[in-house]
Amino acid sequence: MTDNGSPWLRVMSFNLHVDWPASPRPWRARRDVVAHLLRMERPRLIGTQEGLHGPLRDLEADLGPEHYGWTGQGREGGSRGEFMTIGYDRTRLRPLEYDHFWLSGTPQEPGSNTWGGSRPRMVTWVRFHDLSGGGELFAANTHFDDASAYARDCSAELLAERLITLAPEIPRIVTGDFNTPAGASTVHAALLTRADLVDTWEPPRNAARPTAPSTTTGHRSPAATASTGSSRPGAPACAGRCSTTSHRTAVTPATICPYRQSCAPHADPHPARHPDPRRTPPS
Repeated sequence: MTDNGSPWLRVMSFNLHVDWPASPRPWRARRDVVAHLLRMERPRLIGTQEGLHGPLRDLEADLGPEHYGWTGQGREGGSRGEFMTIGYDRTRLRPLEYDHFWLSGTPQEPGSNTWGGSRPRMVTWVRFHDLSGGGELFAANTHFDDASAYARDCSAELLAERLITLAPEIPRIVTGDFNTPAGASTVHAALLTRADLVDTWEPPRNAARPTAPSTTTGHRSPAATASTGSSRPGAPACAGRCSTTSHRTAVTPATICPYRQSCAPHADPHPARHPDPRRTPPS
């Protein structure tokens, strides 16, 4: 997997900031800036949070549907609510299958919210074939709850469980807004240990921490960039950029980790998969 001859995949996590009525930062005032940033950075893989159907359609048009494909669904089902969209460069990645699940005790029920969160939360995932270097990778994108620590802890455990189940043999990339600090938080620890992820914001020894712009006015300086890869022999390495305070990007080899049963039982451990997301939402 290479970008311009080097073994890297450029990844970005981007909270688009939900476009709500009377917002001091309406999407119409940010649309051109966001499109310019994405054209400038040219991520091969991008996970967005807080994007609504309309703004995501705008991005699809601005970046060109012939250049970027998009897979997502509203967290309230269909086109309703915020999307956890995964975008991909069509010249680099070809989707093989995709699906969504909700961060709740009934993860296959759209819009479900059983852990006391402020609103429904979900994960969108896509398995890709790398058109450049061959092989496959698994990408997941999410947005954890902002109000309930219990919901965040349960979400981290369910996400870790699903990563192991859905992608046991290929590199996994996770992007998201986790609404919690990295380092000492239980969410961060769960994702790194139970899902065997590597926090790609942590630079290699003797390397400087990279910088990236924030996504919306009022956000603090960035908390994450991505730069790591799978340790599986012959597996692709991945790198990229994140750009907002509570965002992290992680890449990992696959190992089996125990799942701690502290949350409600999860239905359907082997969810249905859809074969080709190239023409899926935003729609």
